[in-house]
Amino acid sequence: MPTTIINPAPNNNSTTDNGMGFLVGIILLIVFGVVFFVYDLPLVKQGLSGMGGGVNINLPKTVDVNVKQTK
Repeated sequence: MPTTIINPAPNNNSTTDNGMGFLVGIILLIVFGVVFFVYDLPLVKQGLSGMGGGVNINLPKTVDVNVKQTK
């Protein structure tokens, strides 16, 4: 009795994806990039001073470095 090997034609159902997910991903990446540059980058450039202020340090105009020590 001979052995019969039946190889059906491959199904192309897995290749029906037309790259729409990739296109949507690229568009979302561009949108998030634009939102970052418009809103977040200026906030980072000003040192986050828009969110709660910052540290205020008062420095004197002159400093006397001639210290006289007593023995």
